[in-house]
Amino acid sequence: MHGLRDVLEQSQKNGVAIGHFNIADLVLLKAVFSSAQELKVPVLVGVSEGEREFIGVRQITALVRSLREEFDHPVFLNADHTHSLPKAIEAAKAGFDAIVFDVSALPFEQNVRQTKDAVEALKTINPAILVEGEIGNIGTGSEIHEETPDLSNGLTTPIEARQYVESTGIDILAPAVGNMHGMLKSMVQGETRKRLDIPRIVQIKRAARLPLTLHGGSGTDDEDLRKAIAAGITIVHINTELRIAWRRGLEEALAKHPHEVVPYKILPFPLNAAKQVTHSRLKLFNGERSAVGSH
Repeated sequence: MHGLRDVLEQSQKNGVAIGHFNIADLVLLKAVFSSAQELKVPVLVGVSEGEREFIGVRQITALVRSLREEFDHPVFLNADHTHSLPKAIEAAKAGFDAIVFDVSALPFEQNVRQTKDAVEALKTINPAILVEGEIGNIGTGSEIHEETPDLSNGLTTPIEARQYVESTGIDILAPAVGNMHGMLKSMVQGETRKRLDIPRIVQIKRAARLPLTLHGGSGTDDEDLRKAIAAGITIVHINTELRIAWRRGLEEALAKHPHEVVPYKILPFPLNAAKQVTHSRLKLFNGERSAVGSH
């Protein structure tokens, strides 16, 4: 079994991306893992601070490890958007494979300083852990927004990217390239899609020379995602699309079976709904091929 660093390097060579899906319960974990297994591709399971608080830091570590060991499949665990060093250290000690140390709301110099300190502290706990840093503004919250936030002033520049990578020692960079967290109502209804700044991704990749993560991938135009991966994006985050599928599946189950009280008879509905999302996204990220960089 290859480690996450090896899988990222192989993905970059193959010109594909690893799907990163946020989960908050066993239903979503099963949907994500079974899709990756069927397609024979590696996958990242993400848990934000709120999601970790709900599911349990050590509990999700044990669940993901058990799947990786029992099925010998490359599934990795990422502490998504971790805003403080104590929370990052907690995840590192629990056995996470990667941590997004996100202090991107701070001025650039403070972001650099705090991220550098975090990288040093986390590598002391586990030298193999991968630390991701973020610069630029991609908004907050994987939820449904009424209107588009103005993120144009917070786009990452290639010069910033190079300086940030060289000054912090991060392993992965999350830039702002037109992406944003959450989705607009019009995106949920399929009327509009997010668009990405592809030339900017090319320039940042050239400057950073590291795997790049696209946060806020939900609701992005499919062709833009393909171009972004070709331009140098190696990890794509999907969260809101899964949350919407989970809720719609649950509503369908309760509507069809209004008197059912057995959880394992209700929950296959949201599981299958979420699985449709993870399956189609993983196929797109892997160039529609079904066996990339697995074992």
